[in-house]
Amino acid sequence: MARRSRLRSGLAVAAALVVGYGLLAYVVLPWAWTHYEHQSGLAGLPMVTRTAQDIPGDPLNVGLVGSQEDLVRAMHTAGWSPADPITLRTSLEIAGSVVLDRPYRDAPVSPLFYHSRRGDLAYEKEVGLSADRRHHVRFWKSLDSGREGRPVWLGSVTFDRGSGLSRYTGQITHHIAPNIDAERDGLLADLILARMITTTYAVSGVGPTLYGHNGEGDRYFTDGELRMGALVVAGQRAEQPPAELPSPPLASMKNAIWAGATRAHAE
Repeated sequence: MARRSRLRSGLAVAAALVVGYGLLAYVVLPWAWTHYEHQSGLAGLPMVTRTAQDIPGDPLNVGLVGSQEDLVRAMHTAGWSPADPITLRTSLEIAGSVVLDRPYRDAPVSPLFYHSRRGDLAYEKEVGLSADRRHHVRFWKSLDSGREGRPVWLGSVTFDRGSGLSRYTGQITHHIAPNIDAERDGLLADLILARMITTTYAVSGVGPTLYGHNGEGDRYFTDGELRMGALVVAGQRAEQPPAELPSPPLASMKNAIWAGATRAHAE
């Protein structure tokens, strides 16, 4: 009798586990982790750029929604300068800026590739006297029409903290600061301050990464979110702070855990 009772109890527990698994795997988690819900056309796209040598480069961490004219106007209004193309003249000029510690606000940026394409647009924001240290971002037009019916531009924004040699190729290059989330948030803050953003939200990016390395061997860490901003149309500045669309519950929980982990790691 006792054996049969234990068997029935065991079967009941097993049945409860199977039902619980089914609910968790097929109902709860899909509902909580619908992370591309604000821009479903990005689902399945790679979230890391590549170097000319096809080495994984900087991850994508920011996105803007709007026409090319809206993006160009917004970046200019926010105080970011378009980067010059790479030519012999601009290469010599950026070398002179770094060596002689003199300004070059339109200095070129090295090429990175996404879907085998160079960046469509590149911008930078000076720090200090030379091009040795700067905030910079590359953008690729990734969707002709997103959720809002407007083009979607994905970007990689990082901070050049100094120049040196690539750990992978030995070429002269800039080295980035590891906290790429700070750069992502700083760019959006500039655009919001300039009243160029109407809505913000997050979609899945490269995923939580504590010890990532880019195409030059520089370490980076990120919560893995790709922060998106919908741009104002035709330069009509926003009259209200941007609305923020909520992330799925699991994404918000992950971000809270990540924030605690990175604080502990920094200490």
